[in-house]
Amino acid sequence: MSCIYGTADNQYPVPSTQYPVPSTQYPVPSETHMAQHFKDLVAWQKAMDMVTEIYKLTDSFPKREVYSLTDQIRRAAVSVPSNIAEGQAHYSHREFRHFLRHSAGSLAELETQLLLAERLGYADHPSTEGSLQRVHEVGRILNGLIASLPE
Repeated sequence: MSCIYGTADNQYPVPSTQYPVPSTQYPVPSETHMAQHFKDLVAWQKAMDMVTEIYKLTDSFPKREVYSLTDQIRRAAVSVPSNIAEGQAHYSHREFRHFLRHSAGSLAELETQLLLAERLGYADHPSTEGSLQRVHEVGRILNGLIASLPE
């Protein structure tokens, strides 16, 4: 299942994720209007997938890190889709951009913490590399979304 996104003249399919999107019953947003719901945003969908991956990765961290590095990594990861959702709910391009920049900051924090976890031996390189690729993907999508918003 996929939904169609874009303007009436320029539509393209967006692969469906596991998240139901309530706004698919409404007209496709125009270039001057934001998505009807944060679940419409690919950035939010990919960030949610990233959080799931981060939780799985940190499950194997030492129990002594539960209230320190594990918690910090999870909080930074959760902050990314949370800020995307909160910013989109404000219905202002200026505020949305502000929250997207907070998400980008959380991604930088998350990248730093993942590299630290690898240095400390809490995660092996292939696991960390996979998570970092996901972080970078979300970062590219976020940067594109920020750039697409009018000043």
